[in-house]
Amino acid sequence: MKSIVTIRSTVNGGLTTAVGECMDKYHWGDIVPRDATVVIKPNLCTAVPDKVEMSNTDPNLTAAVCEVLLTRSNKIHIAESDNLRQKAQDAFAVSGYLDIEKRLGVKLVNLSQLPRTRIFCEPAGEVELPRLLLEADVFITLPVLKTHALTYFTGALKNQWGCLPQYNRILFHKHLDPMIVSLNRILNPKLIIMDGIVGAEGRGPVSGKPRRLDLIVAGADPVAIDATAMRLVSLEPTRSRHLVLAAGQGLGRMEKELISIDGDWERHATQFEPAILDKAIAAMNYMSRYPWFVRHFLERDYIFYPVRSAVQFLRRIGVVEGG
Repeated sequence: MKSIVTIRSTVNGGLTTAVGECMDKYHWGDIVPRDATVVIKPNLCTAVPDKVEMSNTDPNLTAAVCEVLLTRSNKIHIAESDNLRQKAQDAFAVSGYLDIEKRLGVKLVNLSQLPRTRIFCEPAGEVELPRLLLEADVFITLPVLKTHALTYFTGALKNQWGCLPQYNRILFHKHLDPMIVSLNRILNPKLIIMDGIVGAEGRGPVSGKPRRLDLIVAGADPVAIDATAMRLVSLEPTRSRHLVLAAGQGLGRMEKELISIDGDWERHATQFEPAILDKAIAAMNYMSRYPWFVRHFLERDYIFYPVRSAVQFLRRIGVVEGG
């Protein structure tokens, strides 16, 4: 059997209709029992206002999903974790999610503040995960279609990295690709709706260039969704290591001939500027495996921001070359 990936346009006020069509196509009513506890994981990776549109999941998409789910359950949680530079609450606020909570009565939850359970996550060993994620009846992920400097692409699979509640989860970057696969096996998303309304190309996931595509990509196979989204924007799926690992471990289908596309491919196909991994990013990623570096450099704004400004200047004059 082939995996089915659905592509729908969101123009002319069609977002709500597109979301409803996608959820019905993947029989959401069979996935979500009545009165089920549902966790929705958007991608809210930044609280910087001018980066939100291209980096974070559109609140209108998340609201449309919630409105459908609320016809069967009022136990809906929208979840995000803290990171080195922000609190989840700040990302919720700047991304327009407080209105969703107030208007629909769903819960915004900071995964970094919830009770945790230790669980084995290969290859890192035992890690802590929020109990809510492990005890929920249904886990739904709402990623954004973006390039990524470290993983080439970030989408359905990579979005679960933000479920790790540790604000300094960058320390796990030495295991990044295989841990993404393990997290998806543990959390087992039942439905994926990817936000391609405005995505990001180039130096993603936060410092890239915005690209308006006005579409969503949906399905139940996260590997097929990522592979299809990448091909849609002329990226090569085999360049994403975590995608290749996930396909190899049976989490989904990556091969083009094993994926059936439901949607207007020709209308939406385009070309993205590939992810940029230069020597500065590669060096920072390598050093992030050391707790002292994270604590005394990355966590110190008075050190991090001046160094980042210097690196940006060197990029502009062509000193920092690709890795």
